[in-house]
Amino acid sequence: MFESLSEKFERAFKVLKGQGRISEINVAETLKEVRKALLDADVSFKIAKQFTETVKEKALGQNVLTAISPSQLMIKIVHDELAALMGGEKVEINLKGSPAIILMSGLQGSGKTTFSAKLASYIKTKKGRSVLLVACDVYRPAAVDQLKVLGEQIGVEVFSDIDSKEPVKIAKKAVSYAREKGISTVIIDTAGRLAIDELMMNEIAAIKREVNPQETLFVVDAMTGQDAVNTAKAFNDRLDFEGVILTKLDGDTRGGAALTIRSVVEKPIKFVGIGEKMDALDVFYPERMADRILGMGDIVSLVERAQEQFDEEAAKKIQKKIQQNTFNFDDFLSQIKQIKKMGNMKDLVGMIPGMGKMLKNVDIDDNAFKSIEAIITSMTPVERANPQLLNGSRRKRIAGGSGTDIQEVNRLIKQFDETRKMMKMMSGGKDNKLMQAMSNLKRR
Repeated sequence: MFESLSEKFERAFKVLKGQGRISEINVAETLKEVRKALLDADVSFKIAKQFTETVKEKALGQNVLTAISPSQLMIKIVHDELAALMGGEKVEINLKGSPAIILMSGLQGSGKTTFSAKLASYIKTKKGRSVLLVACDVYRPAAVDQLKVLGEQIGVEVFSDIDSKEPVKIAKKAVSYAREKGISTVIIDTAGRLAIDELMMNEIAAIKREVNPQETLFVVDAMTGQDAVNTAKAFNDRLDFEGVILTKLDGDTRGGAALTIRSVVEKPIKFVGIGEKMDALDVFYPERMADRILGMGDIVSLVERAQEQFDEEAAKKIQKKIQQNTFNFDDFLSQIKQIKKMGNMKDLVGMIPGMGKMLKNVDIDDNAFKSIEAIITSMTPVERANPQLLNGSRRKRIAGGSGTDIQEVNRLIKQFDETRKMMKMMSGGKDNKLMQAMSNLKRR
């Protein structure tokens, strides 16, 4: 995400490295590179120019403290202005109403149907609310079936009317049904088109007028760059939506849409889609996104994801097993599964400050744990519980059963032994409070 933009910003700030002070000359040179980076990211010339002029004005008015360098000060100013450009603060979704009605809009291919299901899953699991998905795309082949399959995956009911070709009537019926059943949230998936047309605009405007949603959200593919911004403006002029959803932000995106859509339509980005899985959705935090663009990582989001998967009681049991030196391959496998639930591996690594840059050309496969899991599951329950039993003949059998070679099995067992020793040292150290801190993590 934003790798190219991050690299260009880094090159821009190198101009100020080694400089004793900020001057109009070195600021101009730096901002020339910053403006070029923004234009390359598909930010409009007008916004790129405004952005660099604001940064220049703030930079030249600053006194450089002895504790920081000019480049550090410039990074701070650019960071703050990037966050401001993207909205400054996160904006929550409005779920007031009985039921709360959310109307999804966007072009075909933007990921609207998939995101409707992701949003339903988010509201169900994170907000603790019941959700009804409504299939109002009566034109695209299999659109209703797609929503039903996704609804089944996340355990959310899908309302449809296969005998009707009138989206407005379907939406009104769905809202009435939700009221009867006491369902607290309704998400209406509407039809998209390959391009903006009057029929589509009239239809979605009619749905909005009839059901009066608390939220009308515009879903846009972040990979379309400045075109996404132009499309958002056209929809907003007609629908006056409440927020933007950026999908496919984990793809090969230059970042222009994320950076400028807020300033063009004057509506906040509320969520971003970061993968295909139903939990691959993030609340949009402008400051955290600015951190990532400038290569600072996003440790707060990483910790939050870890907390979501963290089980306090399970952690206490693991701590006890480590202290008693009884931590085994079953425990190791459960820890791997928890890490995998946190999301895309490359995305997670990118949240660690500095790691995104170090591993930019390294292919971090989501199946990185596949061979490890295969080896562990090829062990018998007794072997997993008692790693000391793994002699040569057992290892040979495990290698054959897991489709790996004996060297891989030996390497894993050696790494496991070393990890277990290190964990024992950490948990038993007089001054180390790591495990206690983990146990208290959920309470904070």
